[in-house]
Amino acid sequence: MKLSVLMPVYNEQATLANVLNKVLAIEWQQSLEVEFVIVDDGSTDDTAVILDAVDDTRVTVFHQKPNQGKGAAIRKAVSLATGDYLIICDADEEYRPQEIPGLVQPILDGDALVVYGTRAFSSHTSYSYWYVMGNKGINLFTNIVFNAFVSDVETCYKLMPISLYRSLNVTSNGFGMEAEITGKLLARGYRPYEIPISYKARTRAEGKKITAWDGVEALWILLKIRLREGSRRQPPVTK
Repeated sequence: MKLSVLMPVYNEQATLANVLNKVLAIEWQQSLEVEFVIVDDGSTDDTAVILDAVDDTRVTVFHQKPNQGKGAAIRKAVSLATGDYLIICDADEEYRPQEIPGLVQPILDGDALVVYGTRAFSSHTSYSYWYVMGNKGINLFTNIVFNAFVSDVETCYKLMPISLYRSLNVTSNGFGMEAEITGKLLARGYRPYEIPISYKARTRAEGKKITAWDGVEALWILLKIRLREGSRRQPPVTK
């Protein structure tokens, strides 16, 4: 099995080097081949300089201009990826890359096809009360309209076959891609295998980019998917 770790980056000079050091130092399962595909989404700080200094042969870097959004960056990364599976890993230090191998294990064990890393929010990990409530509201709406139970629709850590991701035809350019991925998976009968992960939200001053409008957009995307695809659910692909 070959895993493609996809990293969208936009103005992350403060955290990028540290995240790269952590993700490149991961001790992977022996049966796993790994590549890293990093897309610099039109950064205007020193992000490009940091990326151009990376000399690890497992890393592919693409500079995309102008800034188009996380969804567009991932779409480009997917087009460059050569793995069997993919996982998305942000460069903002809100997640712990060291936990990715734990998400891969159910795939290697044959227990899952799609794996989500599920965040738990608490006083030291939440950005704000309304951020957490917005997240929970999106989860509730998703579970009601798709008659499912997903604990964290908006999690960054989504692991699945690259062929499956490509078949979803994700068109959202911004953060709406998270809701679009989950909505299309649920509409087609896929139920993510969820594993708890660590999380520490950063503040606006530290570079937090998602806004309340992104939450409203997520609800609209989910509703559109339910209306368009929910009535023609396909049986999920299994190994």
